[in-house]
Amino acid sequence: MSVSSGLSGRYAKAIYELAEEKKILTKIVDDFISLKKLLEESDSLSNLIKSPAISKSDKQNSILKILNKAKVQKLTTKFFGTLANNGRLILINEVIDDFLSEVSRINGEVKAEVTSSFTLNQDQQKKVVAAISEATGIKKIILSTSVDESLIGGLIVKIGSKMIDNSLKTKLNRLEIAMRGTN
Repeated sequence: MSVSSGLSGRYAKAIYELAEEKKILTKIVDDFISLKKLLEESDSLSNLIKSPAISKSDKQNSILKILNKAKVQKLTTKFFGTLANNGRLILINEVIDDFLSEVSRINGEVKAEVTSSFTLNQDQQKKVVAAISEATGIKKIILSTSVDESLIGGLIVKIGSKMIDNSLKTKLNRLEIAMRGTN
């Protein structure tokens, strides 16, 4: 397993191994995805986790209530209860990301982030995935899209630490730089 190093990576490795051992990895992945969405959508939950003014026990009680209400696996509840009890709830986003990244890596999936000047429809997304797959040889691509109207046209594709900027904005900037050099 090659999760990121550091504390969040160690926690992610621990929950991965426990979930695999108990043969509930898919259910734990679903729990983590749901919790990730909840954290992204709830400012009050994020503030609770980040606040140094709230005690460890209050954070633990709150996260346990939320998880019980969400009807997640007992292992998920115990895991995040332990994270809170150890005063490491501040790492929750990193632990979730490390865990989900490792599951994707083991499944042979690669995340591609595509930024375009407009919202890509389903057909366009399929074509982008096919083009990335053909160019890289990667068969399982998880596509996440975002819009940046300042690009004017074209795409920016990020896969891991590699970036391909084929936006019209960048091309115009390069042309402007080239034209300045001819004076």
